[in-house]
Amino acid sequence: MSNPRFFQLSLFFLVITSFALSPIPVRAEQKEQSSGQVPTSPEVTVIKTVPKDTPVTVEFVGKTVSSRRVEIRSRVEGFLEKRLYTEGSMVKEGDVLFQMDQKPFQADLRAAKAELAQQQARLDNAEANLKRVKPLAEKNAVSQKDLDDAIGTYRSSAAAVEAAKAKVVQAELSLSYTTITSPVTGLSSFAVKQEGAYIGFGSDSLLTYIAQLNPMWVEFSISENQILKSRKEAELGLIKHPEHGDLEVEVILADGSSFPNRGRITFADAALSEETGTFLIRAELENFMSTDNQDKMLRPGQFVRARLHGMVRPDAILVPQRAVQQGAKGSFVWVIDKEGKAAYTPISVGQWYGDEWFVDEGLEGGETLVVDGALKLRPGMPVKIIETESDQTSN
Repeated sequence: MSNPRFFQLSLFFLVITSFALSPIPVRAEQKEQSSGQVPTSPEVTVIKTVPKDTPVTVEFVGKTVSSRRVEIRSRVEGFLEKRLYTEGSMVKEGDVLFQMDQKPFQADLRAAKAELAQQQARLDNAEANLKRVKPLAEKNAVSQKDLDDAIGTYRSSAAAVEAAKAKVVQAELSLSYTTITSPVTGLSSFAVKQEGAYIGFGSDSLLTYIAQLNPMWVEFSISENQILKSRKEAELGLIKHPEHGDLEVEVILADGSSFPNRGRITFADAALSEETGTFLIRAELENFMSTDNQDKMLRPGQFVRARLHGMVRPDAILVPQRAVQQGAKGSFVWVIDKEGKAAYTPISVGQWYGDEWFVDEGLEGGETLVVDGALKLRPGMPVKIIETESDQTSN
């Protein structure tokens, strides 16, 4: 029977021998050093930063508003006889919308005309009487009282005729008010009253609304902080505003498309809203009115984006978004120095411009900036430039 201790010693020597005979791993760096190879420089794509005047756009959330929203009301009391327009359709100025029952107003007009005729007959009689009495009074054939009475009767009859004429005019107006027309060209709303309803005064007189679509208003709000920031940038020369503040307003629709016509700012509220802390701004633009372009018209109540054009940033530096990296201390880029080595450069970025950033601080222009391949870089590392992209172009 074999000795167990002898068996354990044999196994230990066998393991030691296998380790001794196995090759020792060599690092890749040691291999390179032993073979005499030099580490390759990272390949990068660069761009040359060029300061230039660049247009700046600012965007706000806005809402379309009718430039003239008119309430269509009845001016007389009576029964509604007909609705003569299609609800929700475009109507033109002067189109008949509603027709009220005219018969009571026609009767009032005939009565007013009859009263006018009666008063005119009395005036004619009084005038004839005055013509007879006046010569007789000059010859003392009648008393002075008779002359005064004749003059008084004539003047009273003349006043009665004028009052009767006024009643005729009022009756004609009331009759004309039974035909209710649109005072503007625009989009009609639903009818508040239907045929056969009695139309009274006050709140009961509302029949519908007409919203004028051309021109169209776009209203949006600017915060106090945004206004103060804009003023500060203008004072520092970072932003140049157009002369007289004549900014163009581009309307971006919900699907991202741009409305063909641009507008101008026509109103800025003088007071800050206490509820929202913002200033109301209103832009006005021409809206399509052709029947062939009904689907391209702006309608009241649409939520849009108002993009302001006209401001310029002098000597602005733009860098591609992919060239900017984020570190523990903020944004930074890699710049290639004169010796062809990578230099870590912290920057302060501003707003977007297409797919590029405005650089507020950190770059002065003329730098060779790494665009692609920055993830492999370390400070002071030599690089190999494989491509130089063209200068920044406006988007």
